[in-house]
Amino acid sequence: MKIQKKVNKNSLFKKFFIKICRMLDYEIIDQGNFYLPITNQEINEDLSIIGKKSLTIPMGRVEITRPVKSLTVILRTCASVNMLTQSKKRLFDREKSEYTLRSLSSIINSLNFARELFKNIDLEMIVVDHNSEKDLVEKIKSILASQFFKNRFIHLDVDSFKKNINPINEKNEKVSFNQMSNMSNIHQSLLLAKGCDDLIYFVEDDYIHSIHAIKEMILSYEKLSSMLKQELILCPTDYPYLYSKIDNSKILLGDKSHWRSIKETLCTFLMSKEMVIKYWEELISTCKFEHYPFEKPFHNIYEKEYCLSPMPSLAIHFTNINSVFGISPNVDWKKVWDESKLK
Repeated sequence: MKIQKKVNKNSLFKKFFIKICRMLDYEIIDQGNFYLPITNQEINEDLSIIGKKSLTIPMGRVEITRPVKSLTVILRTCASVNMLTQSKKRLFDREKSEYTLRSLSSIINSLNFARELFKNIDLEMIVVDHNSEKDLVEKIKSILASQFFKNRFIHLDVDSFKKNINPINEKNEKVSFNQMSNMSNIHQSLLLAKGCDDLIYFVEDDYIHSIHAIKEMILSYEKLSSMLKQELILCPTDYPYLYSKIDNSKILLGDKSHWRSIKETLCTFLMSKEMVIKYWEELISTCKFEHYPFEKPFHNIYEKEYCLSPMPSLAIHFTNINSVFGISPNVDWKKVWDESKLK
């Protein structure tokens, strides 16, 4: 007796349907198995493709019309100054040099986690240092030398910038030498930014980053800039002061994080070269005159442009625990600290 093989018509139809959807560039989800048959991925995998599409379940796909071409990380270091405007101790009460090294290491760890992205995006890190001890400088240079990305170390010449600084600030007080050093470092960083191609991440040496920070910032920049059809500013930190008053905010969905519109940051943020050129006078004014608050010119920019910060935080400002500019809420900051050593 001849055995008849059963043909699963549903299976044949499913394969044919998937093939057609793939040809038409459609996304479909097998919700019974949490599976995307078109791309052969589990639903909880990284679904976005840098420069092409952002895919978030269940919101769907966003075509990337504003791809990121390059990222330059400009890290400003000064291990000789514990805290610029405070005499209080930092969380964990360590030497400033340890916060500097942990900030550098956490950024490098985050860049390595996002390494796959940099097959299509040019990457460079520049460290601009003032007055750190020789041993620390050599350690930073040694760490940079073993990385997969281009890097530079610049010794800041404060004297070449001091002549541009008004010695009296907005409070009619004398500008301190440490503040002049800070203003000079920002000035140097902005000049470097003019020579960059696309995104610049200006960051201070007391921000410890989660492993996901850089990847989330790049993918979210592409997605949200494409959706809003304009350039953005991204701040990686969810500061406590953002909860000290009730402000209206827009909540946007990035790649993996929620982002909200804000009107204030400190001096750590990501912006494009296009924005640097557009707001050059506002940005450079922070290097010539000490405003009150210091970041006032930045805040004026945020009245005109989208500035977004993540919830929860992607990077934590390790200052005094009671500072409204410090430890982000609802984050395991001890875990972030413990993971901030170079891997």
